[in-house]
Amino acid sequence: MTHIVHPYSHRLGIIRDWKSRWFGTGKGYRTSLKVDVLLREYLAKKFRGMFVSGIDIERNQKTLRVIIKTSRPGMLIGRNGEGQVKLRQDILKQFARWGVKTKEELKIDVVEIRSPESNAAIVGQMVAESLEKRMPFRRVAKQMVEKVMANRDVLGVKIGLYGRLGGADMARREKIKKGRIPLQTFRADIDFAREKAHMSYGDIGIKVWIYKGDIFADKKPAAK
Repeated sequence: MTHIVHPYSHRLGIIRDWKSRWFGTGKGYRTSLKVDVLLREYLAKKFRGMFVSGIDIERNQKTLRVIIKTSRPGMLIGRNGEGQVKLRQDILKQFARWGVKTKEELKIDVVEIRSPESNAAIVGQMVAESLEKRMPFRRVAKQMVEKVMANRDVLGVKIGLYGRLGGADMARREKIKKGRIPLQTFRADIDFAREKAHMSYGDIGIKVWIYKGDIFADKKPAAK
């Protein structure tokens, strides 16, 4: 058995929070879980290529809030919020197709990511986009590492490519690393993401690790 642990789950409750947050929803656990899983899969497929880094879901007894984090909010919102309204209608149609009846009011929030080069999910999508344009994989990885390290918030980056690189008959792996990636330090703020580049000869797997420094608990002011 391997001892590899996902960097996000490794830090849950320490410096990371859950991506689904439910408040006061005691009943209907199975339905809520099913909706969360199906909704994430549907939106990830729908927003491929739009540089969406993550989808958070918040629930309480009255509202179901979907928070979409992206570096290109204009593509999702559209003119005068038309895209957001259409997206809400599409999600409600999917609920009906899945046979899910929700009493909560659906709300959609779009959050802009200010520095996409320091976000692992968006960097992975950029690498996948370049590979699908048939650019040389080594050049893509090196250029992306330099681009990420140019950001002042980033202290280390590692990019791994797995599969039939360059259309070779035998699959192999290539890794490029720059800076530090302390995976075993719990307070280390490491962003991790997986992505796939869909090529004509098969998929190429992409893994991205980005280290942004350590997070320390704020020191409480001493009582007078």
